[in-house]
Amino acid sequence: MVQIAYIMLCHKDPQGVIEKARQLTAVGDKVVIHFDARAPRQGFALMREALDDDPNVAFARRVKCGWGEWSLVQATLNGVEKAVSTFPDATHFYLLSGDCMAIKTAEFAHHLLEADDVDYIESVDFFTSGWIKTGFVKERLIYRHVFNERTQKWLFYTALDLQRR
Repeated sequence: MVQIAYIMLCHKDPQGVIEKARQLTAVGDKVVIHFDARAPRQGFALMREALDDDPNVAFARRVKCGWGEWSLVQATLNGVEKAVSTFPDATHFYLLSGDCMAIKTAEFAHHLLEADDVDYIESVDFFTSGWIKTGFVKERLIYRHVFNERTQKWLFYTALDLQRR
C-alpha cells in the first residue's frame, strides 16, 4: 500500500499551509512542514496550534533560508529526516513548496504509484531546460559560490574573479 510523506518547504501564508496540510492528510498521507526560521514566529505558532494534534503532521527543525543558498538543502534534509523518523511506513517522499497546488487527486497519485514498482524523479537538462532565465549558466557548475550574490555582491564577484584567474 502506498503511503506518501510530503515534505513542504514554506515561508509565508500560515493559513494556506494549514489548509494544504489538511488536504494532503485527508486521504491518510503524511506531511512534514519546514517553516523558514526567517518567517514571523506568530505564523509558525498559528500552524503549530492548528496542526499539533494531527498525528499525520510533523514539523521539521527550522533553519533560516536564503534563495539559492545551502540553507534550502538543509531545510529539505531536515524535512526528510523528520519524515523518515516520524513516518516509518512511508513508501514515497514528495518535496513541494508552500505555493504548490495539486493538479491531480490524491487517488490518482496513489493509483499511479501502486501500478508500477518504479521511482519517479524529475530530471531536466541543465543547459536546455530554460529554467535559468538570467545570469550565469555553466559558471554555476564550474565555480564555487561561497558568498551570496544578493547580500555580498563584492565578495561574490571578487571570489568569482579569483577563480577565473
